[in-house]
Amino acid sequence: MIEIHGLTKKYGQFKALDNLELSLKEGTVFGFVGANGAGKSTTFLILATLLQATSGDALINGVSVRENPAEVRKMIGYMPDFFGVYDQLKAEEYLDFYGASYGIPMPEREKLIPQLLELVDLSHKRHSYVDELSRGMKQRLCLARSLIHDPKVLILDEPASGLDPRARVEMRDILKTLKRMGKTILISSHILPELAEMCDEIGVIDNGRLIAHGSVAEIQAKLQGEKVITVRYLGPRERLVSFLEEEPFVSNIEWENDKDHIVFAFKGNEEEQVALLTRAVGRQIPILSFTEHVTNLEDVFMEITKGAD
Repeated sequence: MIEIHGLTKKYGQFKALDNLELSLKEGTVFGFVGANGAGKSTTFLILATLLQATSGDALINGVSVRENPAEVRKMIGYMPDFFGVYDQLKAEEYLDFYGASYGIPMPEREKLIPQLLELVDLSHKRHSYVDELSRGMKQRLCLARSLIHDPKVLILDEPASGLDPRARVEMRDILKTLKRMGKTILISSHILPELAEMCDEIGVIDNGRLIAHGSVAEIQAKLQGEKVITVRYLGPRERLVSFLEEEPFVSNIEWENDKDHIVFAFKGNEEEQVALLTRAVGRQIPILSFTEHVTNLEDVFMEITKGAD
């Protein structure tokens, strides 16, 4: 559905994008992760045909953004990180204006607009003026605007930017619905745990270069070195500590006197982890739980970008 080949954008000697390569299948929800200035918005602007690349190209469903931007615009819905709304229009008038701009006939718009307002949970604000809406409502209205022509691809630049926690949850639920509808969605965000929950794949961009791409699990696996394991136990800890000190893959054993758990680093694989627990049970060490710390997307981002410096 989306093919990016050698995409480069220069401003003088500065490279905002550096030979970006990316391929996404239809129906994929892709999360773009990166610091401010990393190249996320530049990529999205080029895909939305609002910015010309210095070199390289991108194809949306086989159509070049460089050679046929008008055709690409029919297939994409773009929601920028900062967007303008027409404050003196009512919510339904706002959507009607954009529907007319896409050449959608009035009878079709009259059916479509209530459906879109329901999708983004704004049916009750149909007759409200845009300047009366909260920021979260305006964000959802802008998302409805980007869906007015039923695009195959959604490009959403920081869709949850500036929203309070409740509004972020509402936006996330809408995006999950769009995912179920089969839309191919590109999202950039700094809210990393939410990307992990919503996205099929993530890409980490740094200084205009894509430095990692894959599922969250795949990227975590690439980074996986020492695992951090927490063991809760009954009784005196001396037996457990003595046992762990004998194990070749165990290091950095830590505990607090008033706690019922021990934390340690483990360098072995999953089979060796199972064997460790089996040996502990075999020695009749009273273990209540044996838990591996799961690296979250924020840990992944910090580790990958640190390695790219």
